[in-house]
Amino acid sequence: MKNSKWSSQDIPSQEGRTIIITGATSGLGKEATKVLASKGATVVMAVRNTQKAEAVAKQICGDFPNVKIDIKNLDLGSLASVKAFAEGIISEYDSIDVLINNAGVMMCPYSKTEDGFEIQMGVNHLGHFALTGHLMPLLMRTKGARVVATSSIAHKSGDINFGDLNWETRKYKTIKAYSDSKLANLYFMYELVKKFKGNESAPTVTTSHPGWTKTELDRHSGLASFIGNIVAQRVEMGTLPTLRAATDLDAKSGDYFGPVGMMEIRGYPVLVPSTELARNAENAKTLWDMSERLTGMNY
Repeated sequence: MKNSKWSSQDIPSQEGRTIIITGATSGLGKEATKVLASKGATVVMAVRNTQKAEAVAKQICGDFPNVKIDIKNLDLGSLASVKAFAEGIISEYDSIDVLINNAGVMMCPYSKTEDGFEIQMGVNHLGHFALTGHLMPLLMRTKGARVVATSSIAHKSGDINFGDLNWETRKYKTIKAYSDSKLANLYFMYELVKKFKGNESAPTVTTSHPGWTKTELDRHSGLASFIGNIVAQRVEMGTLPTLRAATDLDAKSGDYFGPVGMMEIRGYPVLVPSTELARNAENAKTLWDMSERLTGMNY
């Protein structure tokens, strides 16, 4: 894996493949939808706002007339919605080649999901945890399938308080809660890789992060959003780690992709290290066990 200037030109044909992308109406998800659909994949846009998704799909079809895009409703803040979405996919599709868990919320005011989870941990981790579990039987039946989690350089500031996952006994710090949720994405990957070890039917599990990329996700981040107008990279570059994690034929389970530049803020996608805390196997298992209990999803 020596290509230090990997780009969308390096993506092989995706003809005949089915790819699900959560949060596909803006930012990284929208760009990934466009690129992968243009490569021949059937892309399932898993979104809360189907009307917005239809506008995005129409725009993509204008640039690439023969693309195959399917729009499905999914609210990751609702376990009932996650289950309904997965049941619909399983009944309609015979295979899933790639599941890109891209959707997320970032540094928003304190609130809870429909099921009582702190919003950032609930959407960014627990919703995707349940979704992946529901879809796992279909992923296992698809040869060469892949699951991609989306983390962030913010995971380096994460340190999950397992005794107060929903921020009910602490003063809420939205930046910290976001960082914790992005650390959770890495714990999820590492524990899933561990559970799949030796299982030849299991999908490859990778993770990516976009560095500092200007998207709608930073709308709650104040000064950081303003500075992002100056230093952040374009979404076309920021999506490349996701695309590489999803399509690079040399990628292995446990691989983590991010920008090559200083502090991993900008640049072409390469393998990057996670923190020592992110590789803490005991923490990963603790979060996994809690996630199963909270979501009712047993893999």
